[in-house]
Amino acid sequence: MTTSPLMGRLAFMAEPRVLEYAEYPVPEPAPSELVMEITRANVCGSELHIWNGRHPVKKRGGLGHEMVGQVSSLGPGKATDSRGDLLSVGDRVVCTYFQTCEQCQRCADGQRNLCDNAYQFFGRQPEEYPHFHAAFATHYVIHPRQHVYKVPDTIPDSVAASANCALSQVMFGLDSIGLQYGETLLIQGAGGLGLNAAALAKTRGAHVIVIDAVASRLEQAQRFGADDVVDLTEIPDLEDRVAHIKELTGGRGPDVAVEVTGVPAAFSEGLQQLRRGGRYLVMGNLSPGSTVPFDPGYVTRKALTIKHVDRYDGRYLAKALDFLARNLNTYAFDRLVDAEFSLDDLGTALEKSMAREVTRAAIVLGTAAP
Repeated sequence: MTTSPLMGRLAFMAEPRVLEYAEYPVPEPAPSELVMEITRANVCGSELHIWNGRHPVKKRGGLGHEMVGQVSSLGPGKATDSRGDLLSVGDRVVCTYFQTCEQCQRCADGQRNLCDNAYQFFGRQPEEYPHFHAAFATHYVIHPRQHVYKVPDTIPDSVAASANCALSQVMFGLDSIGLQYGETLLIQGAGGLGLNAAALAKTRGAHVIVIDAVASRLEQAQRFGADDVVDLTEIPDLEDRVAHIKELTGGRGPDVAVEVTGVPAAFSEGLQQLRRGGRYLVMGNLSPGSTVPFDPGYVTRKALTIKHVDRYDGRYLAKALDFLARNLNTYAFDRLVDAEFSLDDLGTALEKSMAREVTRAAIVLGTAAP
């Protein structure tokens, strides 16, 4: 008597703004792989770029990359996570959605976040084996070159899901731009990345200012450590906002700014907000073909440093978990996700997120650790 294979389910984008579902047998993990049963997956801004057809390359395929789950099965040779902790079926884990191949020139040069083969699996279509390449699904296959880490028992799933990518991404970015104790940081955007950036910067002794146009997001920013918030709807004129933020910074302007809005116009504003000699970290703008006026002479005269960051070093996922374990009760991480949906309601979650009706939506698939 043969046993029917366990079937899993996934959502994928057939074309921008068109969602479909498919079922496939849950695969057995190959050597050094593991299969994770997903319990929660968040809607990140990157999904919204893809959903809206504005991602540079992804026009079809699986969606979702910010997730947490339980080990469903371990392949031969997969005994530990990426920092050597033993793994067993049932353990809660998080993983990077990209791999670090350690073979391309970028990896060889130490720029692991820019791995040329990062999306070898994430970029596959759902009909390609092993099918489960993205987070909005019942299962996910973690390949040998992906970083995977056990989740401490003290961190609930509702918090752990944001470790990759929101928290890891901004942690890597703030390290890359060299944010120092006592500096003033301007954060453009109070979505998931912006809120995590506020908490990180506050623990590092920075004075944190957050700009957004949604009052509920700005309220969240204050719970995540923002010293000052600026509502775009209350100060709609750019010159007035620059003057206001100068006033908040003693007439100087911020030392550092970080763009996590995904809005091209925010880039131009960030340059104007910074003090002379300031540093600008750009992580939110991904859409191709969106341009804004740019004055190179202005940047030169202000002696600004502009740094764009793509992805993060996978080892930062472990640092993100450690940060959460230390600061779980300091900031409102349990309120970062403000709306929950089922996998069947993913389309609604994407649309509400794009309309900024919610700050961060979660797709709930299991009940491991709420």
